[in-house]
Amino acid sequence: MITLLHEQSETPVQTAQVRGDDLWISPHELAQATGWALKPEGFCHGDVCVPVPAANRASYVDGEQVNATALWKRLGNPIAHDASTETWAFGTGASDRAAALQSLEAPDFALPDLAGVTHSLGEQRGKKVLLVTWASW
Repeated sequence: MITLLHEQSETPVQTAQVRGDDLWISPHELAQATGWALKPEGFCHGDVCVPVPAANRASYVDGEQVNATALWKRLGNPIAHDASTETWAFGTGASDRAAALQSLEAPDFALPDLAGVTHSLGEQRGKKVLLVTWASW
């Protein structure tokens, strides 16, 4: 049996088939493991949908299975598997991090000050900001 790792979850995939470097699974198991569901408009996660290219639909959908790795590559996210292809790791956010690094713009975050008032980095856009971090390890 194949195990799919995604974010903080570990999902056993009963219907999985490995074809070369591609992992084909049922649409139900894809949704269960990653939150991405196959709908008529394409692969969707909440309100975000990625259309399946009509010209090479067979690369994404084959009968009752979908190519999870093709979707993940299209999203620009990292994928890794062990040598036996029994464990697959689907990473997230690679495209967001790459875009942030290319723009040299730090992602927005919010933290409270000593008085408990929350401040966000986004409030400081357009101003010079010095970020100081510290870790005990």
